[in-house]
Amino acid sequence: MRNSPQNSKITMAHGSGGKLMHDLIKKLFLQKFDNPILSSLSDSAIINLNGNPIAFTTDSYVVNPIFFPGGDIGKLAVCGTINDLAVVGANPLYLSCSVVIEEGFEYELLEKIIDSMKVTAEKAGVEIVTGDTKVVERGKGDKIFINTSGIGIIEKEDLSVENIKVGDRIILNGSIGEHGIAILSERAELGLDVNIESDCAPLNDLIQSVIKISNKVKFMRDPTRGGLATVLNEIVENRNFGIILEEEKILVKEEVKAVCEILGFDPLYIANEGKVVIIAGAEDAEKIVEVMRRHPLGKDTHIIGEIVDEPKGLVCMKTRSGGTRIVDMLVGEQLPRIC
Repeated sequence: MRNSPQNSKITMAHGSGGKLMHDLIKKLFLQKFDNPILSSLSDSAIINLNGNPIAFTTDSYVVNPIFFPGGDIGKLAVCGTINDLAVVGANPLYLSCSVVIEEGFEYELLEKIIDSMKVTAEKAGVEIVTGDTKVVERGKGDKIFINTSGIGIIEKEDLSVENIKVGDRIILNGSIGEHGIAILSERAELGLDVNIESDCAPLNDLIQSVIKISNKVKFMRDPTRGGLATVLNEIVENRNFGIILEEEKILVKEEVKAVCEILGFDPLYIANEGKVVIIAGAEDAEKIVEVMRRHPLGKDTHIIGEIVDEPKGLVCMKTRSGGTRIVDMLVGEQLPRIC
């Protein structure tokens, strides 16, 4: 009885994107709210309204510090929600903005965050059309929390893990780990003197460029909390296929590698906010890479692996040294709150 979920407590690891969060979602929220739309556990819910497929998503953003190289909590909130819509094949149209502000927060900083949201939304071609504001007593919040919800029109239907077949290729639009390391580099207590910017960016234009030229895209996901490794493990979980990655094809900037080596982190598990994993048929993979490389957010696109028959349900990595290792899902948390 002592170890039952009812008698345990929520830890920071339950929000880290790893196995504990995965289990919490499946064993509590999914069971209690069970319905066909939710059970797909996609980045956005796909809702059919009078024959029109609509994507709907929501996310809450808590980050420390709230300003970081390459962005801030406002930009992060807009990009994150846009990207959750884009990866299910939707054209993002409208967002909401709800803020919970701690008493004493400086108006100038709030205005800076809201300006950042405005600029990011305009560049992505979406509008912020509704919202809510709450203020909590000093010491009862953590400066500012932001929730954004979004809706969009589905332009690429039938994106699903169910469509993935052995031989499909895995495509990634650049190097990993910048967002998480950019956040950590701003935390004075770590004493890191590095120049790394978050990759935080709206991906809808890049993704639309792919959808327009290929009907062989099977599935997409943005590797945020839990990083690339977690997303790939979610894809193969309980499936009749596995994934083989090529380590030499997964780009990691030297600055990110250096910090990871110092702190004992694996870049595969670090959050990204401007990356998309695309699984597509082998016949169109090179064409997709070529198109993505023409886009500013896809210049470093590579095919990083493929779907394989064995080992089923596992993600494995062919290392630079010629060996193979299993890339598992983290049980706890590797990094503190970064998105």
